[in-house]
Amino acid sequence: MKAIAIQRYGGPEVLELMDLPEPRLGPDVVLVRVRYAGVNPADWKIREGFIDDWFESHFPMVMGCDLSGVVERTGLGVTEFAPGDEVVGYVRADHMQRGTYGELVAAPVRTLAHKPRALDWRAAAGLPAAGLTAYQALRRHLRIGPGEVLLVHAAAGGVGSLAVQIGRALGARVIGTASERNHAFLRSLGAEPVTYGPGLADRVHALAPGGVDAVFDLMGGDTLLGSPALLRPGGRLASISGDVTRLGGRYVFVRPDPADLAELVAMADRGEVRVHVSAEFPLADAAEAHELVRAGHVRGKVVLAVAPS
Repeated sequence: MKAIAIQRYGGPEVLELMDLPEPRLGPDVVLVRVRYAGVNPADWKIREGFIDDWFESHFPMVMGCDLSGVVERTGLGVTEFAPGDEVVGYVRADHMQRGTYGELVAAPVRTLAHKPRALDWRAAAGLPAAGLTAYQALRRHLRIGPGEVLLVHAAAGGVGSLAVQIGRALGARVIGTASERNHAFLRSLGAEPVTYGPGLADRVHALAPGGVDAVFDLMGGDTLLGSPALLRPGGRLASISGDVTRLGGRYVFVRPDPADLAELVAMADRGEVRVHVSAEFPLADAAEAHELVRAGHVRGKVVLAVAPS
């Protein structure tokens, strides 16, 4: 099969289009023929070796964790899926080797759900990792409830735009930080936009004078450090930056969870969440996709077309 893999850590130049053996199929594993693969900021960080201390790594390493595709075969113990089923997946194992930037992916059943009927193939590929990160942050870590005020930092990105929509579906009022060019986009998702930069606290307090009930931070750095001052007494803070624990907040590291993924699919089919795809690249142009995502300022998601038709 064709796949984008690396044989060493490094910049985008280490991404290679390779011919690799078809993955093996364990008893609780599903072989998926991939239509689209999502591209996430974690992908270039893994490519450069930033999380090598966290996971066992084996080369050649196929990149990616998001997919939409069709079940080709199932392992002997699989009852949840059948050949021909359309699926989405956040395919992450406890070691780094077999990702989703390839024609075939061996996906454990715990990483998959049936594809949302309301989303096309490319939008569906952008849902799993970003959607699960947002869903788990808001439901498990921040416990967002109806009538609360939620502030999402970097609200126009892949995770942020889904967090806005999930927060709204949970009954919250959502304020989102973004550059001015993305304010209309945030309003279309149901958020009240505010601009980054000096004076952010004043702008947030003008909308929520008593402070917000919860902050979901997707930026880290100074933005994270300034977030506790935006909370009302007893407010909650979560972030994808590990520095949040020093501020008394919760660190968010997304986990494969079939029940959570199935709920995201249901939300998509109910029209509560949609995935905005800002750019699509052929599989062979994965390096260009990585550079776009690493540069930041992407509205929504970037995807790779593996076998789009």
